Amino acid sequence: MSDFVVTTAITAAVAAGSACLFLLLRLKHAQREAGRALDDCRSRSRQDLEHAHLERDKILDALSDAFLLVDSGGTVRIANAAARRFFNGRVLVHRPVSEVMLDRRLIEAVRDCLINAKPVTERISLYYERTSDSPSHAPRGQVVWHIDAAPIVGIPEQEHFTRIVIRDVSAEHQTDQIRKDFVANASHELRTPLAIINGYLENLIDDDLVDDPAITRRFLSIMRKHTERIARIVEDMLVISRLESGEAAALKVEPFRLRSCIQDVLERLESVIRQQKAEIHVEMDDETLTIIGDRFYWTQVLFNLIENALKQNPRPGLHVRVGARREPTGLLLWVADDGVGIPAQDLQHIFRRFYRVEKHHSQQEIKGTGLGLSIVKRAIEAHGGMIDVASTPGVDTRFTIRIPAEEELRLEGMQAAEIQEP
Repeated sequence: MSDFVVTTAITAAVAAGSACLFLLLRLKHAQREAGRALDDCRSRSRQDLEHAHLERDKILDALSDAFLLVDSGGTVRIANAAARRFFNGRVLVHRPVSEVMLDRRLIEAVRDCLINAKPVTERISLYYERTSDSPSHAPRGQVVWHIDAAPIVGIPEQEHFTRIVIRDVSAEHQTDQIRKDFVANASHELRTPLAIINGYLENLIDDDLVDDPAITRRFLSIMRKHTERIARIVEDMLVISRLESGEAAALKVEPFRLRSCIQDVLERLESVIRQQKAEIHVEMDDETLTIIGDRFYWTQVLFNLIENALKQNPRPGLHVRVGARREPTGLLLWVADDGVGIPAQDLQHIFRRFYRVEKHHSQQEIKGTGLGLSIVKRAIEAHGGMIDVASTPGVDTRFTIRIPAEEELRLEGMQAAEIQEP
């Protein structure tokens, strides 16, 4: 074989080997690139999943209702911030429902949903006692929760979850209870004078009594008093209904002189003041003191407070002091009397609707509606103020009203807005 042939063969073999080596190197490079791409994809997927979880948690934590996701084994898988707050800040995730929800009714509601795979709704009343190690945001006292549990079919379908939403409806429950009590008390308050009027009407129908003008006049006078009482109850109920329904937010704000408002009230009560020989002292250094607010409600406030002092102290010679002054912190008003006072155990209840202080008072007089002081409190709050009472039985009683300066500025702004409206 010639040298040329041998050289050509060797060159071809080297070329073929180089090609294989080159292809092998390219293949390994491609594998490394594919591995890096797969790692990047996994990393991005993991980051996307973590981002999705963060977004999910943000959305769930923004809910005011407690949200929990429980797996088929009864273990909490997801819990939002409200859920942690509802359950006193306890660790919830990866814990059995029986350890999280200590109330038997809660556990049974969730278990019923897990076993039967059907939605469950229930309203549960609980009582929480605040302990020294309880978080500041922990529930306290009686709370009412609305439980809404529903099954969720997971992926794969063999895995099941239960979604639990707990809403704190304590405020709604309290409002509903107040409304029921209001209707029951109002019915009772109206029934009493109606029964009295009906009784006298039956007597008047008797022919033997109708012939006596003196008895007829006395019966009609009593009936008129109780008719006026019914009218007053209805009027007070309408006022307090407006105050609690939100209409007070649309106060008819205007500037007016407080002394003029007090004078209007004293003129309305003139006959009672004269009859009881009471003395009313107006304590105002500035007779031109002007306040901004709803004059109708301020008249109700002053009328109810002064009338309350007169009715609770029917003895002759009662002294009532009404006054106001402007201070750096705001407006200060007071109504005080030197009557029998209010027992200490009654002070915290006197602003409740239909609550009356019966002790030490005459039972011969027609009672008030039981709504006067409740109207006072709500009217003052509608103006951004507050009212408190101090009393020493047998010595005096003093109601003090404070309207902060910033609330007066707010009312001035409301008045300006009303003036600018076309």
